[in-house]
Amino acid sequence: MRDRLCQRVRDIPPSGIQKFLDIINGMPDVLSLGVGEPDFVTPLHIREAAYQACMAGQTKYSPNAGLVELRKLLSRHLERLYGVSYDPETEILITVGVSEGLQDALIATLEPGDEVIVPEPCFMAYQPNVIFAGGRPVVVPTYYEHDFAVTANDIAVRLSRHTRGVLLSYPNNPTGAVMPLDELERVARLAQEHDLLVYSDEIYDRLVYGVRHTCMASLPGMRERTVLLGGFSKAYAMTGWRVGYVAAPAGLLHGVFKVHQYVTMCAPTPSQYAAIEALRNGEEDVHTMVAEYDRRRRVIVDGLNRLGLATFEPRGAFYCFPRVKDTGMSSMEFAERLLLEEKVAVVPGEAFGQCGEGHVRVCYTQPVGQLQEALRRMERFLDRHR
Repeated sequence: MRDRLCQRVRDIPPSGIQKFLDIINGMPDVLSLGVGEPDFVTPLHIREAAYQACMAGQTKYSPNAGLVELRKLLSRHLERLYGVSYDPETEILITVGVSEGLQDALIATLEPGDEVIVPEPCFMAYQPNVIFAGGRPVVVPTYYEHDFAVTANDIAVRLSRHTRGVLLSYPNNPTGAVMPLDELERVARLAQEHDLLVYSDEIYDRLVYGVRHTCMASLPGMRERTVLLGGFSKAYAMTGWRVGYVAAPAGLLHGVFKVHQYVTMCAPTPSQYAAIEALRNGEEDVHTMVAEYDRRRRVIVDGLNRLGLATFEPRGAFYCFPRVKDTGMSSMEFAERLLLEEKVAVVPGEAFGQCGEGHVRVCYTQPVGQLQEALRRMERFLDRHR
């Protein structure tokens, strides 16, 4: 039956992350640093808001664009944090996570054969998302030596008459990189000079350490050409609730809304009530979790460098991306052997594109004690293989 599938689907390999996580799930007593998900439970008051909504019978479809109250709160939230204003009626759409929002946006804006610049390493879905929308991803490698930040020059040399836009994701999964403001401004100027869209996935915007996050749409001249993507999964520990959003100028959002309307209809209604509570009363929870992630970040980054696995300092998200090529093993071999020999799970860098080879992704979404135990096991592993 495989020949009944379209060629573009046949050509895309299965998710490298999921393949590896399936191995992890089949092993007992694994200390997992692999899953990109907060270990915190969604704060109680947010869960209770969803429960109360369900008990009040709020279990039917919401408006296609999402609950009006949620869109209004998001509008105020973005203006307060980043000084960028969106009309909640015509410029904000609630989606089933950022994943749906990005796919909708690409489908709505790409003609067959349009090119989208995609810096790597990156979230493993980005290239397939572009392909599913009929476009062609053009990879721009980023490097350890430059803290995995893409530069405007790197993008410029890959532009062609087919380039439609640039897909950015900072803070970055899997590296934890944050774009320096001056470089982000240069990318913004490049987008304006070449009339490009920027699809800016800012799902990790609240998880930054010692730096300020810059929203791409807040830069001069960028609001009208930015598709801003965000959500509740990471900052509020709401991964399973599946609530994201797209914010964009009305003319762009109208097309994204049309795709969303026919593909999904609406995001889960109880989840939207949970998101309302998160925006109303969840700020203290965010600060508490970020402070804890920062503490863990220092433990794992210092520990990996002490073990000789060179790790640049991640300034965002909850990942670090140590270099393992000096061990003589590929990223897949390193991850598999570490899992089998010491029951520590990390994700091979190759799962995030060819540019991730030579590294592994380590999530610090575990308590400090477990991170310290993982470092002890990794030290034993490295001692055997040096």
